Amino acid sequence: MKVYFRNSLKALVLLSIIFSLNSCKDKEEVEPPIVAEDSPNVAVNKWIKDVMDEVYFWLDDMKTPIASSSDPEDYYESLLFRPTDRFSAIYPDYQELINSLQGINKEAGYEFSLVRESNENENVLAFVTYIKKGSPAASKDVRRGDVINQINGQSMNLNNYRTLLGQIGDSHSITFLRYNAVTGQYSAQAPVSLETVSLAENPNFLDTVYTINNQKIGYAVYHFFAPGIDGQPTRYDDQADEIFAKFKAEGINHLILDFRYNGGGFVSSAVNLASLIAPNVKSTDVFSKTKYNSFLMSFSQFQNNNTPFKNKSQNLGPILSGNKIYIITSSRTASASELIINGLKPYMDVVVIGGRTVGKNVGSIALEDEENPKNNYGILPIVTRSFNSLDQSDYGNGFPADVEGNELSQPVLLPLGDTNEYLLKLAIGKITAQPSGRMNLVDRLDIGSSMESKVRFGRMIEENIELFDK
Repeated sequence: MKVYFRNSLKALVLLSIIFSLNSCKDKEEVEPPIVAEDSPNVAVNKWIKDVMDEVYFWLDDMKTPIASSSDPEDYYESLLFRPTDRFSAIYPDYQELINSLQGINKEAGYEFSLVRESNENENVLAFVTYIKKGSPAASKDVRRGDVINQINGQSMNLNNYRTLLGQIGDSHSITFLRYNAVTGQYSAQAPVSLETVSLAENPNFLDTVYTINNQKIGYAVYHFFAPGIDGQPTRYDDQADEIFAKFKAEGINHLILDFRYNGGGFVSSAVNLASLIAPNVKSTDVFSKTKYNSFLMSFSQFQNNNTPFKNKSQNLGPILSGNKIYIITSSRTASASELIINGLKPYMDVVVIGGRTVGKNVGSIALEDEENPKNNYGILPIVTRSFNSLDQSDYGNGFPADVEGNELSQPVLLPLGDTNEYLLKLAIGKITAQPSGRMNLVDRLDIGSSMESKVRFGRMIEENIELFDK
């Protein structure tokens, strides 16, 4: 995949020259005294400040920075408009940042949700939510629904679980329980040793078609938004096209998209996916609108930035019954996933099933300092806010579910795609107007997830660097 924003700094410098000839900023520049000029942090922090002075969405509320010789991560943090800005971030290695946004991470290949076992004790359990194909975890037969209670031989509790989870980035062992459908009980399994590898995760996790009560339902599990990887820049988008072409050929009349673990990603892939769904849209129809900070919006090239749909022969819109789509969500559904929900709402009925989403209606740009080879940092500042074609952007508190459900309330996590799996069953019941039946609910306290540690979680990445070259 192309490394996005490779020429960001050059573009920003050019932009600064253009702006200096035409306008001055409304606010006074407040520069703290420069100290320790020989510190390598000074150059890095100057780059950070120069970039933020141009692109940061909350420019008018940006804070006065600490000393320019400070640690770059502390310096960057000192600028941010917290707590309003929940998402701007800095990373010590730009290339690792880009790799992670594409789904490439060093890991064993399993994701999990954390719960407190009981109000009567402080034990912490990790419910495995899915296993990545071709991963070490897959080769050791770790499965969705397994319950990890020990890492490297130590039981997890409220006091140590963060420390123990910090060990899974390297080779480690897990001890877990597995549900036995015959006995209806969990039983202990032998410890499993897992190595970690550089793993390229495919966001197109699962797709299938069900025929239930004469309704033909397409179901796709999509874990994050990325068009492809280096060397195959459109691989994942092309696969999504193939999945929807298959749905169309099989004549589905309902579509369920499973975004429960989808924390976001690249806007271009969100546009591609939305263009496979929205009915009767053309390349002149608006999917989303982008607004920048007060400084950039004073220039014509940053006004009226509308993102249109694509013309896709695989589009399902006209064959979807009732002009509806069903989207499974959770408290880990964020950013580009929410962009899909918001962007489709003016064109069709979006039925949300599961949990309230995160609430991220702002976007980032991944930036690096190409002029300074000693500066490896990458930054993800919030640069944009997104609106749909009706100028709606009021989901800062997330989208509520039309049909509420939390998979962690189930005694066991059934395989994704199993029609008895809790959230899928709720969606199918909504489509077929059939009761889901009595489900046993367990009261568990959700305390976190491995998905939240991913760089892509809560990220909506804008790729239109050409905007800065105008």
